[in-house]
Amino acid sequence: MKSDKKIFYIVDLIIAVLLIAADQLTKLLAVGKLRGSEDYIVIDGVFRLHYLENRGAAFSMLEDARVLFILVTAVMLVAVFYLLAKVPAGRHYLVWHISLTMIAAGGVGNLIDRLRLSYVIDFLYFSLIDFPVFNVADVCVTVGVLLLVIWVVFVCKDEDLKFMESAGRRQKKKEETGQKDV
Repeated sequence: MKSDKKIFYIVDLIIAVLLIAADQLTKLLAVGKLRGSEDYIVIDGVFRLHYLENRGAAFSMLEDARVLFILVTAVMLVAVFYLLAKVPAGRHYLVWHISLTMIAAGGVGNLIDRLRLSYVIDFLYFSLIDFPVFNVADVCVTVGVLLLVIWVVFVCKDEDLKFMESAGRRQKKKEETGQKDV
C-alpha cells in the first residue's frame, strides 16, 4: 500500500474514532442528564434536548426490527469500506474520504446502541419544525450523504469516478481500445 493511501486511511480512522466517541459521549450524557427528566430548552420554541429511546429507524419507522437494522448497517458499512478502499489518495478526493468516514462513523455509533441496548438513544429535537428527535450519529450520516451527493452532482466529472470501475473492467477497456499499461 502506498504511503499516501496509508496516511489517508489513518486520518479516516482517527476521524471515525473521534466522531464515534463524540456520539457515544453525548448519548451517555443524555442518559445521565435527560432520562426521566423534563426537556432541556436550548432555544425556546426552536431547539431542545429531549431524551428518546428509538427502537425504529428514522421517524421511528419499522419499530422493533433490530435484526434488520443490524444487517442493513453491516451491509452499508461493507459498502462504505469497499468505496474507501477504492478512493484514491489526494486532496481532490478529500470530500470522498470525509463523507464516507462520516457515514461509517454514524452507522457504527448507532450500531453500538442497537447491539448494546436494542435501541438507539436520540436527544436532539428541533421543536420549531417538529423534526424527529435525532443524535450525533444521525448528523454524521446525514451530513456525509449530503456532502457526497453535492460533490457527485455538482463537482465531479466522469473521470473523477473512474476509480469505481473494477480493475478487471479497466483492463478489458484498455485491451478493447488498444491502450497499453505504462
